[in-house]
Amino acid sequence: MNVPLNIDWQQILLHLLNFCILFGILYFFLYKPVKDFMEKREASYKKQHEDAESALKEAEQKRNEYEEKLAGAEAEIAAMKSEAGAKNAEERARMMEQTKTEAAAILESAKKRGEMEHDKIIAEAQREIADIVTTATEKIVLSADVSKSYDEFLKSAEGNVKNE
Repeated sequence: MNVPLNIDWQQILLHLLNFCILFGILYFFLYKPVKDFMEKREASYKKQHEDAESALKEAEQKRNEYEEKLAGAEAEIAAMKSEAGAKNAEERARMMEQTKTEAAAILESAKKRGEMEHDKIIAEAQREIADIVTTATEKIVLSADVSKSYDEFLKSAEGNVKNE
């Protein structure tokens, strides 16, 4: 057969058959594994993206919980501070009352001691006066001269007053 342009149809068909066989082999051995690998890779990236989103949501939720706890803790701290202030004021008032009571007791004790000292001094003065009067009376009785005895009494009384 004489074919124009020197084309051999048998060779073209054989090359076409070889191409189809090569295409089939490459399709089964290369395309499917690469396609499966790409699908797995895409699924892996989607899973990572979903995990990251869920982790982000969880982190935001925890942050909100911590902020609420922090606000609660601040309120609790403020309550504790006010409670401590109230206790401190109560303690201060109790101590002031106790101090006033002790001061009143000390004052009362000092007044009693002062009164006792006053009474003691008065009793001693009365005793000394009685001694002076007794001494003067003895001198008057013993001495016949009344005017002289009276002058001595006055001098001894003035001497005792000056000595004190």
